[in-house]
Amino acid sequence: MQNKGLVKLFALLFGLVSIYQLSFTFKANQIDNTAKEIAISRIPDTEPNYDVKRGLEITRYLDSLSNEKVFDIGIASYTYKEVKNKAMNLGLDLKGGINVILQISVKDILKGLSNNSKDPVFRKALDDAEELQKNSQNTYLEDFFVAFDAIKGDTKLASPDIFANRTLSEEITFNMTDNEVQPIIKRKIDESIVSAFEVLRKRIDKFGVTQPNIQRLGNSGRILVELPGAKDINRVKKLLQSTAQLEFWDAYEGEEFLPFIVQANEVLKSSIEVSTTTDGEVESEDTEEESQIEALLGADPDSTDVAIVNPLLDLIRGQGYQGGPIIALFEAKDQQTVIDYLNKPEVRSLLSPEQRYVKFVWGIPQFQTATIDDATSSIEVVELYALKGNRENISELSGAVITDARQSYSSTGQPTVSMQMNTKGAKIWETMTGRAFTQGSQIAIVLDDIVYSAPGVTTGAISGGNSEISGSFTLNEAVDLANVLRAGKLPASADIVQAEEVGPSLGQEAIDSGVKSFLIALALVLIWMLFYYGKAGIFSDIALTLNILLIFGILAGLGAVLTLPGIAGIVLTIGIAVDANVLIYERIREELTKGKGQKEAVKDGFSNALSSILDANITTGLTALILFIFGTGPIKGFATTLLIGILTSLFTAIFISRLLIDWYINRGGKLDFSTSITKGLFRNIKIDFLKKRKIAYVFSGLFILGGLASLFTSGLDEGIDFVGGRTYQVRFAKDVNTEEVKDALILTFGSVEVKTIGNANQLRISTKYKVNENSAEVDEEVQHKLYESLIPFLPDGITYQQFVDADNNIGKMYSGKVSPTIADDIKRSSIWAVLGSLIVVFLYILLRFKKWQFSLGAVTAVFHDVLIVIGIFSITYKLMPFSMEIDQAFIAAILTVIGYSLNDTVVVFDRIREYLNEHTSWDFSRNVNVALNSTLSRTLNTSLTTLVVLSTMFFLGADSLRGLLFALIVGVVVGTYSSVFIATPIMYDTIKKLDKKEK
Repeated sequence: MQNKGLVKLFALLFGLVSIYQLSFTFKANQIDNTAKEIAISRIPDTEPNYDVKRGLEITRYLDSLSNEKVFDIGIASYTYKEVKNKAMNLGLDLKGGINVILQISVKDILKGLSNNSKDPVFRKALDDAEELQKNSQNTYLEDFFVAFDAIKGDTKLASPDIFANRTLSEEITFNMTDNEVQPIIKRKIDESIVSAFEVLRKRIDKFGVTQPNIQRLGNSGRILVELPGAKDINRVKKLLQSTAQLEFWDAYEGEEFLPFIVQANEVLKSSIEVSTTTDGEVESEDTEEESQIEALLGADPDSTDVAIVNPLLDLIRGQGYQGGPIIALFEAKDQQTVIDYLNKPEVRSLLSPEQRYVKFVWGIPQFQTATIDDATSSIEVVELYALKGNRENISELSGAVITDARQSYSSTGQPTVSMQMNTKGAKIWETMTGRAFTQGSQIAIVLDDIVYSAPGVTTGAISGGNSEISGSFTLNEAVDLANVLRAGKLPASADIVQAEEVGPSLGQEAIDSGVKSFLIALALVLIWMLFYYGKAGIFSDIALTLNILLIFGILAGLGAVLTLPGIAGIVLTIGIAVDANVLIYERIREELTKGKGQKEAVKDGFSNALSSILDANITTGLTALILFIFGTGPIKGFATTLLIGILTSLFTAIFISRLLIDWYINRGGKLDFSTSITKGLFRNIKIDFLKKRKIAYVFSGLFILGGLASLFTSGLDEGIDFVGGRTYQVRFAKDVNTEEVKDALILTFGSVEVKTIGNANQLRISTKYKVNENSAEVDEEVQHKLYESLIPFLPDGITYQQFVDADNNIGKMYSGKVSPTIADDIKRSSIWAVLGSLIVVFLYILLRFKKWQFSLGAVTAVFHDVLIVIGIFSITYKLMPFSMEIDQAFIAAILTVIGYSLNDTVVVFDRIREYLNEHTSWDFSRNVNVALNSTLSRTLNTSLTTLVVLSTMFFLGADSLRGLLFALIVGVVVGTYSSVFIATPIMYDTIKKLDKKEK
């Protein structure tokens, strides 16, 4: 081998760099473990909320080391922060945390650009665009333009009532055509989404999660946010979805609206026909209204015999203080009902002319003790405020004037948020506070339509632009609010359309099982290579060990994320690396059998195997590249490790193995590339494979027909990735009956799927309940209903919060959500990924072998493999004791099967091409059969080692990977079969048929 010195240098440098990169991971883990030990020693299990306190203690300890030098490698020293940034990134499924895709509402942005236009054509076009989106591949904006064109009549986008308004007057004029306006609107939408992206990035940076990832997904208005290690999931969701729409409004005195509330109650009574009295007579309106106002004010009216059902008054749970801005207190569960009542046209018509633009806004929910039906209980109540609105519904002062915000404390030690305004804001604030002082009224500070506080002004107008928000904040809430205000408001609402939440304990379990299965698989492969190839197996084992070191080093150096499927990708890479060594060793054995000397045999063996190795790895690499392009999250991690593994496998197998073997031989060592047991194994085999091709065609045809029949009758177990919905993984304290749990959940959700995951005490629950609603409130509602339905199966006394946090590993371990729109996109991308890989493979093989028959044989075999894998999943998904959902992981398996099947096929085709060139006098069928027999040792050897590593991870690895690994195991078996009995015979038959036509 030439350039041995260069190869040694590269191997040394790559090894040292990999060790250097991985050293940061080991050091970071060491420091983190020390922090945990300190927290455990300081806070015993007997303390209340010990887990929360330990978490805070760990955070404090690590924060204290943030800028302290903790790692010295001689030539440089690093702080803990630098060590953590250089450590290997662990994905969500290994570390726990949250991964979401946020959809920025383009509809909201369009409303904002139109200054909240009330134009009926514009409004209808917005609604029609939403309908079009359900079955459209376009962006919302494109569908809006289509919807507007369909109904516009004489209305133009450049109408003064739509986009030719005061705000956009410098860019859009009345005489513009729709075609001229559209590019401007597109640009404005893009600017708003970029703004949203920056706002979210600033918020996340302040949240304190290490190694966060945020990226914009194309032009769809979607933003991906990954926060591995995030503990407080609900806090993260609020941080991401809060629009931070801060407004300052003058408030009415609540007492002003008591007569209105009573009158509204009377109107509602008559409209829903529930008025009644105990003696069947109706009291005079004046008397009844006076007594009800007295009751509201806390007086004891004389009319004790009146038992009237009051739609509005009966919902009141308390009153505001005298002179304050609160009208009354209601239960939190009745908020929507009350607002619906108050916004009825017949009710709002009762307001005086001065009050006609009033805004009814809720405060922050809080718990209080109340007596209902002679029973005392703690209920969640919320205050109702009346704010002085206007025709445009725009506040006099907004959060746009905030230049800085900080978490601070009130005089009583409660967390608050202090703000500083710019010059313009300070001037308006001075005017508003001066007016409030003169009138003795309050100013409501409203964030995202919730009144946080409504202070009065007792010392005159406030100059300088300083203000403060208080509102029973926890410290975390105050810190988050300050960060959100400082980062700025989102230009539109942000809905979570896809989410994945993994509890930290589930992540740790995944690491433990992943590492265990990986080490066992590696040990089995190393032992097998020694058993089969003897001393030569030692050199392949050294090369394989270096290969794994390089993979982890490159992952750490590139800042790539290691996921659970990524570990599966590394395990699969072991099989790929072994394949390269097997190809080389089998060719060397052939050269030795021909009587060549050891050095010459090694030289020719490496040389002859190179073509097959490159072709096999390039085809696998192409499918992995397609998977990387179309995949997301953990699946992209799988593709990343596979691509890196292919490159490192080529380097170690071709160069490192050769370097070690040459070194040993040059020292006078002797290598047989076999042991006494394996010597001569699979030699002198003369199977007529082509003669058996018709039997194989019939067998495969029947299998495929059976799979298709099952596919059309039973279908597939489509996961939420493809149909949308919410899914939860729940762990119980003891084994549960799946059917009993399902029956309990059906009563709540109507439609639900329940499957056992791993042990009988762990279930995966999927539902489409409110699948089209993406708000945080609906997410919380569904989760709460899940908890309430599962209470009979959970330990006594477990609270909702304990269930969500999975205290003691009991409760919600994982949750995921995919909206129908995202599901459609995933399904479309998956189809294109599979079709794209088939096209790429066809073209590559055509380029390499120059004959379309080779391409046809390869693609037919791959298509055959895909159909059989899908058919087996359709036939068995109801029988298997693990999840066989068709999701993104399954598509990753299909693409990997395509790559693996091609790997086998290309090796066979390469040998056929070689024999055709060498043995021109042989009959075509003889060349093909001899080539198949000569590659049989390699085919079986590679398949066996790959199946060993996959089976090890299947039985010992994480439950969530069983479906992916089962597909890969089936794919390896079917791919090995098809390369011999489908791809080669199809190629043979088409060439023979063409020859007959030519003759």
